[in-house]
Amino acid sequence: MARALNRHTAFWLGLFALTWALSTWSFGLYKALDARWIVRFPKGLELPLEDRISAFLDWLVNNANFGLFTFRDLTRAIAAVIEWPYQVLRNLLIEGFQIGLGDQATQIAPSLSWIAVIVSAAAIGHYARDWKLGALVGACFLYLAIFGQWESAMITLASVLIAVPIGAVGGLLLGIAAYRLPWVDALLRPILDLMQTVPVFAYLVPILILFGFGPVAALVATIIYASPPMVRVTIVALQGVPTEVIEAGRMAGCTRRQMMWKVLVPSATPMLMVGVNQVIMLTLNMVIIASMIGAGGLGFDVLASLRKLDIGGGIEAGLAIVVMAIALDRASQAFANRGMRHAPEGNALQRHPWAGTVLLVIGATFILGRFLPGLQSYPDALTVTTGPFWSSAIEWINVNFFDTFEAIKTAVLTWILLPVKKFFTGIPWAWGIAVTGLIAWRVGGWKLGLLAALLAAFIAASGLWGKAVVTIYLCGVSVVIATLIGIPLGIWAAESPKAGCVILGVMDTLQTLPSFVYLIPVVMLFRVGDFSAMIAVILYALAPAVRYAAHGIGGVPEQLLEAGRMAGCTRRQLLWRIKMPLATPQLLLGLNQTIMLALSMLVITALVGTRDLGQEVYIALTKANAGQGIVAGLSVAFIAIIADRIVNALADGQRKRLGLA
Repeated sequence: MARALNRHTAFWLGLFALTWALSTWSFGLYKALDARWIVRFPKGLELPLEDRISAFLDWLVNNANFGLFTFRDLTRAIAAVIEWPYQVLRNLLIEGFQIGLGDQATQIAPSLSWIAVIVSAAAIGHYARDWKLGALVGACFLYLAIFGQWESAMITLASVLIAVPIGAVGGLLLGIAAYRLPWVDALLRPILDLMQTVPVFAYLVPILILFGFGPVAALVATIIYASPPMVRVTIVALQGVPTEVIEAGRMAGCTRRQMMWKVLVPSATPMLMVGVNQVIMLTLNMVIIASMIGAGGLGFDVLASLRKLDIGGGIEAGLAIVVMAIALDRASQAFANRGMRHAPEGNALQRHPWAGTVLLVIGATFILGRFLPGLQSYPDALTVTTGPFWSSAIEWINVNFFDTFEAIKTAVLTWILLPVKKFFTGIPWAWGIAVTGLIAWRVGGWKLGLLAALLAAFIAASGLWGKAVVTIYLCGVSVVIATLIGIPLGIWAAESPKAGCVILGVMDTLQTLPSFVYLIPVVMLFRVGDFSAMIAVILYALAPAVRYAAHGIGGVPEQLLEAGRMAGCTRRQLLWRIKMPLATPQLLLGLNQTIMLALSMLVITALVGTRDLGQEVYIALTKANAGQGIVAGLSVAFIAIIADRIVNALADGQRKRLGLA
């Protein structure tokens, strides 16, 4: 055992030493041998993927003909199917219903009043669980009105109410197909891996070309981005239906269709609602990014504030998204846990009192709103703003702590970021591919090693090796720091219930904050550059490290802890000798999710001056260069897939060693 451990340690130390030496000497070798190819993939051997992808999309939009219709006809049909209900919802929530266009338009009915929307939201919360949830959901929507975010929030809500049903139903149908047909499952898995690892900016570039600029294109991007979790959850939920339930369905004589829709789907409904919850959260996360191609709403407000460095306006709009996310998240979770309830007897109003109340409020505000405008639209005079407070707070911090922040920034750059960056950027591309394959082979076998080497070779052959290693360096440093902070916090949360309530509550807030919101205070405090990007990534990616650590430590079987106590273990020994080893698989899963979120956020930090693959994707979006955006996006996805497979292999190996597999 000791000999095997020594060989294992010698392998990793030798690999690191050789990589460090090559990184240190690579530029010297390049100059001595006059061989540029040592540090940069030969230009003549690069794959011309960008031009070919751009040419293909251009042909698809302008020349593709399927006989009865062209591809442009298809995209217009999809856009029309999405645009009509979206416009109806916008009219219902904010714009009102009109006849005619432009100056000739005549309003025939106003939109729902702010009071009617709040009462409807509260009614849904009460129906989902109880009056406490109804009050919470209603208070969240009241917050939107009081703080002057109502109009933008309703535009965002209209987008959510269109994207979530389409994403959830589409994901459900694809998941059912994958459950029934193994070849569909095998086909979907790599596609889902790509969809969940390709950065969100990369979605926008081809969709902008195919659907143009506007809210419909933004909705299409949102639906594509938010659907994969529903597909995965559907597959897992259907596979998890107890065998006895399926046997009961067969004994009752169910056909294949009846088995699916009357047995499997109803049995899996609680788990399926978890997927719907994930679709809602991803949809809200996407609304800001989609505002770059015309989504509007709260996302556009956050983006506009970021461009103007308006700290107050950005935080207000970001908090409005958080409040809406809390309301929708709690309501969807309540529906997931809601069992079958016996309907009360009586007439329709007695059976559905809240529905009657909502209809009464809608009717009353519709009539009275004509005479009392404050009942129809929330009075501007009663709105409250916290923008000046946030701006003043950041200004005060800058004035009083500027020297301290600059000292911290300089120290981290000098002693951590720049040395690590120098190490990664000095690695020759050929050795980088080889060492990636060696690490994956050592951890997960030759198949994983070959896959990792091929994916790394694709990045190099695309001419993006230099950008990729900068991405890896920034992501690596951020993930290490997030893990070093997150695991102790997770242990504390698991060991102390009171601290756990506070820590996990803060993690809930961090997970619901839109990714762009992190950039505004970070830029105001630390300016642009790698340090600001690192801080934003750490904050965004911290939650999984904390949550998985808390779950792993808290999930150790009580009988094992009791055996440790009987053996005389102290509390510290229980933690380090029993809990931590058994929680290692969960800690590795937390590391996996931290890496995924870090890569996702790193693309967005291109807005604060990073020079990595995220910058390539963002430049492609600004130039509408689909080829550049897709190739850079695939490169980020391949880095994510390599990291995912290696960490999962480590977790599986640890489970086997612990006898948990």
